[in-house]
Amino acid sequence: MNMTSAIRLPKSIESDPRTSQLLGALADHSRLLWPGGTVKIPEARLNDGLKEVLLAAYHAGQVARSLQKADQRLAAEARGQGMADQKSGVPRGQRISRLLILANDGAERFYRQVESLLQRHGSRVMAVRLHADAEQLGGLLYGPGRAARLLMMEHKAAVGAALLALADQWTTPEGGD
Repeated sequence: MNMTSAIRLPKSIESDPRTSQLLGALADHSRLLWPGGTVKIPEARLNDGLKEVLLAAYHAGQVARSLQKADQRLAAEARGQGMADQKSGVPRGQRISRLLILANDGAERFYRQVESLLQRHGSRVMAVRLHADAEQLGGLLYGPGRAARLLMMEHKAAVGAALLALADQWTTPEGGD
């Protein structure tokens, strides 16, 4: 299963000219999440553009840290959306509104759990694995020596900005640095 096929990007970036290239680049840069898995996710570098977006989202309180916290928040949101849809009688269209940023040094079990989360919430959640370990990722937001294997960007605008930073990385000759 390719999590980048038939995705609906955030509305905030639909009209951006980089969006059409982004969709192709997402597929081109996707790899299996773990060797025995079925879900493919894109891989990227933790370049300056992405660092800026992550720091801005963190300072705005739009980043959740850890698989457990991401799972809890996504489950709560799904329950709330389900109740709202039931009350209105109209199911909502699903767009990517959350982005999981993964370190590349997780154990297979960790990536299996991420795959399960993506399968449950895949219509509104996307993941990208960085060429960075948990110390690098955590150190960026939480300070030296603070690991973060998974970060979830929780705001549509931040997710859109991160996706455009990825588009720049994948589609510009200098890689968006």
